[in-house]
Amino acid sequence: MKSLLCCIFFCLVAVTGSAQERFSKCTSELSLSEKNTKSLSVSLAGIGVITIWGALKWDYFSQSPHAGSEGWFANTTKEGGADKLGHLYSSYVISHALSSLYENWCFEKEKAALYGSLSSFAIMGYMEVGDSFSEYGFSYEDMIANFLGCAAGYLLYKYPDLAGKFSLRWEYGFKPNGTDFLTDYDNSKYLLAVKLNGFESVNKTFLKHFELHMGYYARGFSDDKDKKERNFYLGIGLNLTDLFRRYSWKKTAVVLDYIQIPGTYLQYKHDFNEN
Repeated sequence: MKSLLCCIFFCLVAVTGSAQERFSKCTSELSLSEKNTKSLSVSLAGIGVITIWGALKWDYFSQSPHAGSEGWFANTTKEGGADKLGHLYSSYVISHALSSLYENWCFEKEKAALYGSLSSFAIMGYMEVGDSFSEYGFSYEDMIANFLGCAAGYLLYKYPDLAGKFSLRWEYGFKPNGTDFLTDYDNSKYLLAVKLNGFESVNKTFLKHFELHMGYYARGFSDDKDKKERNFYLGIGLNLTDLFRRYSWKKTAVVLDYIQIPGTYLQYKHDFNEN
């Protein structure tokens, strides 16, 4: 998945430390022109990397531009909708990574959230435009998913109280199918985690150690198997983010707010392909 490759590249920024601690060291507020210059430089750098990599690895500019609708989560789609959630998740994580970078550069938190989301949308949007010049083609659904991911990234970065309650995550399972893990949708899950310790009514009870999950995953599409699954699931799991943060493993806690560890929750699933 090209979007996840881009996501991994940018999310390395997110674990470099606490943005709030870094911002406290800033002595003056940046001017609007300085903010625009810095964010434009980052966006152009990302676009440049994608252009070079796309031309070398993704066959960019090998065809005339073309676009179309790929569908969402139907059984007739190429990946059962998992690729659309991959775009949403990648846009979300990139927006947070760049927002953290901008806050490190002395952007106010609200402005960092805005510029990070806009840069993420510019980078992911350009990737989709690049796809239009390859065998992939421009996908309307991918672009909408990119927008939704950036919007979620903006809201959860701007409002820490909201981020204390909700997070979007990607899980990669223990049984890879032998392909590149970046395109291994048969081993991926995407979910929304509701962290109970973020709610005052339960944050002083035993329930604060748990979180609720709502997610989706597809199976059998990548290998074009006869048996395909489109699974929606609900789950309850351990709040590892809070656990590691309480024991001062802050960088690990940051990572676990974006990555779900397999085997740390119980789930009930419904396969839409079963009658």
